[in-house]
Amino acid sequence: MIKKLTKHGNSLTLVIDRGVLDLLEIDAETPLNIKTDGKCLIVTPERDAARQKKFRAALDEANRRYGRAFKKLAE
Repeated sequence: MIKKLTKHGNSLTLVIDRGVLDLLEIDAETPLNIKTDGKCLIVTPERDAARQKKFRAALDEANRRYGRAFKKLAE
């Protein structure tokens, strides 16, 4: 999908189509994390911090318990 920026006062805006918003489950109230890798603009919905913390804890526990098995599977 090719998009053009739209002038909005002294800034530029990027209009995101409804289908994309629905797919990502975001709306006007969803905080967005905007970053770049130096070549691309990366926009992601900011997820609940408590949910992220719980996910990280589960990931750490899985790596602690099954890390060796994961390494063997990756070989």
